[in-house]
Amino acid sequence: MTKKNEEFLASMQEAMALLRTAGPLEATEVIARALRGNSAVPNAGFQPAQVVEALLPRQAQESAAQPDVRDTGHFTTWRHAGHAGQRAYKLYVPAGFEGQRLPLVVMLHGCTQDADDFAAGTRMNALAKQHGFLVAYPIQPAAANPSKCWNWFNPGDQQRELGEPSLIAGITREVMASHAVDPDRVYVAGLSAGGAMAAVMVHAYPDLYAAAGIHSGLPYASAHDLPSALAAMKGGALAGTHMAKAQAAPLRPLIVFQADADTTVHVSNADRLLRAFQHDGEQDGPRRGRQNGRAFTRRQLKSRDGVDAEYWLLHGASHAWAGGSTHGSYTDASGPDASAEMVRFFLAHPLNPLKK
Repeated sequence: MTKKNEEFLASMQEAMALLRTAGPLEATEVIARALRGNSAVPNAGFQPAQVVEALLPRQAQESAAQPDVRDTGHFTTWRHAGHAGQRAYKLYVPAGFEGQRLPLVVMLHGCTQDADDFAAGTRMNALAKQHGFLVAYPIQPAAANPSKCWNWFNPGDQQRELGEPSLIAGITREVMASHAVDPDRVYVAGLSAGGAMAAVMVHAYPDLYAAAGIHSGLPYASAHDLPSALAAMKGGALAGTHMAKAQAAPLRPLIVFQADADTTVHVSNADRLLRAFQHDGEQDGPRRGRQNGRAFTRRQLKSRDGVDAEYWLLHGASHAWAGGSTHGSYTDASGPDASAEMVRFFLAHPLNPLKK
């Protein structure tokens, strides 16, 4: 395969990802660039829109004909450079909110995932279009971790303005500088290793993030190297200094999702994440329910200093994003919609409560 054909194939793969996560207009732009740059491609005389129409399933073709469905916003790739290195990220900006200062949600993917996969699985872009907020997806490359995990367990990646936290915060600030973002409504969320890094971010940058969403993650500083990370994931006891850091007084609200049948991240990690929120007891007692075939228990908690938390314990579920789409990896279509619940919780907890 020639280099041009390889580039064209990569463009088609990007277009297919955009069809799932953004919309046909974004996919058309990618295909148009590919066709302009590769005259050797057979049938290059096709119009880009025709190519997109051929890729879409029939139902999606009918939806794409409606202007209100096409107007989905923009999902584009950017690159941030800082003193700790560089990271690419994708940014979703919904259409129809010109001139308004919007919230920003920073989404940290899990191991083996990327921005497109995580966006498709969580459907966060669709919620951003519905409620009016931006979504940034920092991308961890294999060069930084062979499994593309965030290195939440390295001491150099657990501190403010160092390592990966400085890059994620840099991406956040870059988006805030280049777009109309409400600084009181900036949030961070993640799955698994991304959830553990979200815990790092909200601990290291309580002045930047108003709240955090942690799905199947671990507490801040619960490990100091790979062996201790594996032990913590399995529910092993934390050493004294790590236990103290993991249970430090919370500065910002948390919403936590955890499955009690998760064999990758033991359920005890959610208990550790929320232990400091249980000084005043539960607000209304546990609420048990069932959504989309999955039983759950929801608890509303508060720290001694009045910081809110929610704990969604998913019964019988595995290591997967609750209520997610099958278009992404590590998702479970059953149960409560973790994305929607996180957005609800976030928007109710700005950095400055007077602006609620």
